[in-house]
Amino acid sequence: MPSPSGPALEVRDLAVDLGGRTVLDGLSLTARTGALTALLGPNGAGKTTLLRCCTGLVTPDGGEVRVLGRAPGSPEVTAAVGLMPQSTGSWSGIRAVELLRYLASLYAHPLDVDALVARLGIGAYARTPYRRLSGGQQQAVNLAGALVGRPELVFLDEPTAGMDPHARRATWELLRELRAAGVSIVLTTHAMDEATALADQVWMIDRGQVAASGTVDELTAGGESLESVFLARTHGVVG
Repeated sequence: MPSPSGPALEVRDLAVDLGGRTVLDGLSLTARTGALTALLGPNGAGKTTLLRCCTGLVTPDGGEVRVLGRAPGSPEVTAAVGLMPQSTGSWSGIRAVELLRYLASLYAHPLDVDALVARLGIGAYARTPYRRLSGGQQQAVNLAGALVGRPELVFLDEPTAGMDPHARRATWELLRELRAAGVSIVLTTHAMDEATALADQVWMIDRGQVAASGTVDELTAGGESLESVFLARTHGVVG
C-alpha cells in the first residue's frame, strides 16, 4: 500500500480496560514515518496492550488508532505491517525454517527466507523445533517472522530480550539498516542503552499514560542519563 504522508502511527486518547483494570488511560502518541520509535515503561505499564491495539488484536474501549493512515486490522494494513510478539507458544512444534517458509507463503513478495536466516544467524538451529530453542534463538526467529513480509511498519515487543551480546548487536545493526531503507519501527524495550543507541523518538509510558516524550537528547538535556529520567518520571506497577 502507498506510504502515508502523515505519521506511520497515530494514537489518540486510547483507553483499554481488561479484567476490571484500566490498562491504557487516554494515551496519545505518534510515530514518524521512517523513524525508530521506542516505547519505555515498567512492567504492566500498557506497552504490549498498546501494540496489540495497533495491530488489531485488541479492540480499545475508547480513542482511535491509525496505522499507515488506516484502521488497524484492515487487509491493507495487515499486509503492510509486521509484528514481533513477546511469545508465540502456538509455534512450539514447528521447525524454525519451516515456520519462516510458511509465513513467507502468506505474502505476495516476501523476503528470501534463506537470506533472512543467514542474516540473523538462524542457520545453526534452522531445523530445530521452535519449542527447543533458547529464549534468544526464539527471539531471532520471531524477528525474522516479523520481517519476512517486507513490512512498511514493524512492531517489535522487546526484540532483544534474552539475546546474547553478539545477537543483540546484530539485531541493532539490522534495525538501523531497516530504518535507513525507510521502514518505520516501533519497539518496546527495558534496555536504556538500546533506546539511547537506536531511538529517534522515545515515549515513556506509566500506568497507561504518557509520562514523558522526546528525543534522547531532549530527555537528557539536563545532564541525567535516560535511565535516571525514566526512574524519575515513572512509578512502576505494584502487585
